[in-house]
Amino acid sequence: MSRRAVRTLVAVLAVTAGLAAHAPANAQTGTDLAVPVLTLDQEELFLQSQFGQRLRADIEAAAGALEAENRKIETALVAEEQALTDRRPTMEMAEFRALAEAFDQKVKGIRERQDAKGRAITRETDTSQQMFFTRVGEVLTTIMRERGAVAILDQRAVFLSSDMIDITALAIARIDEVFGDGTQGAP
Repeated sequence: MSRRAVRTLVAVLAVTAGLAAHAPANAQTGTDLAVPVLTLDQEELFLQSQFGQRLRADIEAAAGALEAENRKIETALVAEEQALTDRRPTMEMAEFRALAEAFDQKVKGIRERQDAKGRAITRETDTSQQMFFTRVGEVLTTIMRERGAVAILDQRAVFLSSDMIDITALAIARIDEVFGDGTQGAP
């Protein structure tokens, strides 16, 4: 480990120790501890808040509907292929080839359409998460202001921190309070 990394680690540990030293006094007074940087587990925030859970359920419902549609299409195509195979002995080879080629083109077209639907669901997942974080930004800003912080970092980007600066549970509770499942006042 480089000297700079060691100095940074020592500084973080000193700040963390300083935060811990102030914790009992703040806990007794019921005030929030003012710290310059807070952490947040973005994934947990999305997965555990009512709003995020509803968005996820909507996406899962769309994915499930697509999966059911794909199974139905597959069943129909298997039956069509079997019917074509059963007719083969009674057909001229050129006629069969033409029908088989048409069937292959039909399958390719269906596959392309269904793949496009799957990609659209993936895009919707990304869009939903972006919309979620945009809409809850005000709640996070309020928590940051209340705590006297200047930044909120994703926990995955932090090497070492005190649990005292993690606002994930608080943010989930506030988001649930403000947005519920996100259907009220949705754009």
